Amino acid sequence: MLMDILQADVFAGEYAFLVLACMAAWVTGNNCAQLWRSLPVLVFYILALGVGLRFIHFALYEAPMFSLSRYALDTLVLLAVASFGYQAKRASQMTSQYHWLYEKTSPLTWRDR
Repeated sequence: MLMDILQADVFAGEYAFLVLACMAAWVTGNNCAQLWRSLPVLVFYILALGVGLRFIHFALYEAPMFSLSRYALDTLVLLAVASFGYQAKRASQMTSQYHWLYEKTSPLTWRDR
């Protein structure tokens, strides 16, 4: 199934737009964490970003608009990137705003002091 999605007829431009969408997903994750939004809100934003990315692939490269497998793959990649951005920002927030309670253990985690 994965090889069907990564066919030879997929243009390099489609991957370039996926990279740009990943950058947008990272920023979306950062901003959701910065505004103290919950994860379901982030998931909603990423689902919408996945639809937008699917439309760009359809409009520019004549890729199928309603391909569930390609939408799912694109959206899962975007969701993973957004989740890392969200968690990185949240770890930074928790350790900088509550420095007397928490200390950073890695770029994505924190622990009690």
